[in-house]
Amino acid sequence: MTGDSVAAPGPGRLGLGGAALGNLYDAVPESAAEETVDAAWERGIRLFDTAPLYGHGLSESRLGRALTAFPRDETIISTKVGRILVPDTDGAVDDTIFADVPPVRPEFDFSAAGVEASLTASMERLRTDRFDVVHVHDPDDHLDIAVSETYPALARWRDDGVVGAIGLGTNLASVADYVLDAVAAGTVSLDWLLLAGRYTLLDRSGADVLDRCADLGVQVIAAGVFNSGLLADPSDDAHFHYAPAPADIVAEARRLADVCTRHEVPLAAAALQFAARHPAVTTVLPGARSATEIDEDVDLFERDLPEELWTDLGI
Repeated sequence: MTGDSVAAPGPGRLGLGGAALGNLYDAVPESAAEETVDAAWERGIRLFDTAPLYGHGLSESRLGRALTAFPRDETIISTKVGRILVPDTDGAVDDTIFADVPPVRPEFDFSAAGVEASLTASMERLRTDRFDVVHVHDPDDHLDIAVSETYPALARWRDDGVVGAIGLGTNLASVADYVLDAVAAGTVSLDWLLLAGRYTLLDRSGADVLDRCADLGVQVIAAGVFNSGLLADPSDDAHFHYAPAPADIVAEARRLADVCTRHEVPLAAAALQFAARHPAVTTVLPGARSATEIDEDVDLFERDLPEELWTDLGI
């Protein structure tokens, strides 16, 4: 069963993913983070997605500060639960892909108490008293408790008006299928699915998941459409699914780039627009760390592409 879905940008619209604003891989200056959000708003972006994990709270804090400049009722704020931030008593955070993080570390917690602690802290960082969307974040190894405790807890928060819509944020089609099985059985209420990196020009393993979402009335946010940057720049040192890209994957990305070149289309434009072609996809969610990247993404997304391109790409 699904709930009453939150109003969303029109089909095919862009949102802004907040991982880069949390210093993903490299630090982003505070001024650049603010300019990124400002540019997104000016270019018509209204959905801003973040999570406690991103920069260990830094992304939420930066978004919270920047979004105070804009009307709250016109803004869709999306965050996640499943991790709480606890003090890093050793004074050094290990095993993180985020740079210059605060002295806290994320710990998995999918309990009802964890949902309350997470949302309460996110409210403070995001400077809001409500969330338009809350996703259950990476419940890969915690699916039983996610279904039995996390989703019912979020449904209560939604009933109280604090949460507008309930989602799932995952990189894995198998996790999405598990939760969608629960939706079909009537044991989980789900409005949105944020699927990262599994419906792209390089990885279409999420195609069946998106078809199921269309049947169940679940809106889809397609994230990770550049597959960690490979589909923006298929260089020798490119990443794929957050790890160094294998040679055969780089070769395939370059083949796709050659097809795009024959049609005088940047590979990144095709990567951004591909996911929006699926009827279940409401929003495409690239990340950005500068106003320039925002302008580039919007321009690429709005670029007219010939239909023959998709045929030649095998789509």
